[in-house]
Amino acid sequence: MSQLTVRKLLIDLQTPFAVRWCSGDAFKSAFFNALSMSFPLGEQYFMDSVRAGLKTLPPDAQQPFAAEVQGFVGQEATHRRIHSLFNEQLARQGFDNAMEHRIARRLKAHAHLDVRMHVGATAATEHLTALFADWMLAHPEAMMGTEDRLRTLWLWHSAEESEHRSTAFDVYHAIGGNHAWRVRLFRYITWTFFTDVARQTVRNLWRDKALFRWSTWRSAWPFLFGREGIIRSNWPL
Repeated sequence: MSQLTVRKLLIDLQTPFAVRWCSGDAFKSAFFNALSMSFPLGEQYFMDSVRAGLKTLPPDAQQPFAAEVQGFVGQEATHRRIHSLFNEQLARQGFDNAMEHRIARRLKAHAHLDVRMHVGATAATEHLTALFADWMLAHPEAMMGTEDRLRTLWLWHSAEESEHRSTAFDVYHAIGGNHAWRVRLFRYITWTFFTDVARQTVRNLWRDKALFRWSTWRSAWPFLFGREGIIRSNWPL
């Protein structure tokens, strides 16, 4: 188990930022906004799931995981707070977070499931976000032209997602989660994650009056499916 550092990100999210804050690009701004809209509720779920999973272990078996889980919770709590502030700015710009309502309904419907399912779902989501995080760190040019405070936010979040990518996975195995169910959960999470983000991105583009502009999709294609695009370059993984 590794030692995770809880860092305080001191950036100004009270000052408004541009609607197309990411390099002046409508699609990238809408896409990253959609990701951010999922984070506050998602991060809380991850913290609750991992803590609940750890508590199912006998006290002596919890000890090897205690410090890392504490760091994981601290990092995720900071992510939730920062992205809540970011999302407040989006709400002021008129963007509606429909995805959060869908996620809340889904979590309520699945609340009765065995804690191993929740930890497994967390591990699956953390794997996806870590893939995106690694891509972001390897392609900082994706935010070229973005103001420093927002670029710092996304690169900081990416670094910590990559750093704690295996915490939920390790707890899942410790509490008796098996490989077959992990694969099933990963398939389910991949589908729901991508459809949720895609739907919210479209809503964001509609609000920005950029959904039917050729320039929007001319930017989207290489960003998503180019040789170094965020989806294509991660597809074999």
